[in-house]
Amino acid sequence: MTIALDILTLLTTILCAGLLLRAYRNVRKRLLLWSGLCFVGLAVSNALRIADLRIFLASDLYTYRLSATAIAMCLLLWGLVWESQ
Repeated sequence: MTIALDILTLLTTILCAGLLLRAYRNVRKRLLLWSGLCFVGLAVSNALRIADLRIFLASDLYTYRLSATAIAMCLLLWGLVWESQ
């Protein structure tokens, strides 16, 4: 049951990233770009989580998962600060 929830979370972040980047392509608002890139990073983090906890039980991908999430959040923070000026 939890693997289904993990996969649904991954699919949701991929869908959000796709919708945000598609909206950026149509409207050209940079905040949509930064938000879309953030969700791409969160999707990578979710994929690494599934790989770490479900597939590669012997390896430890915690540092990579945390790095992907931190980069994603920094992208969104950078976009929010950049667009507020």
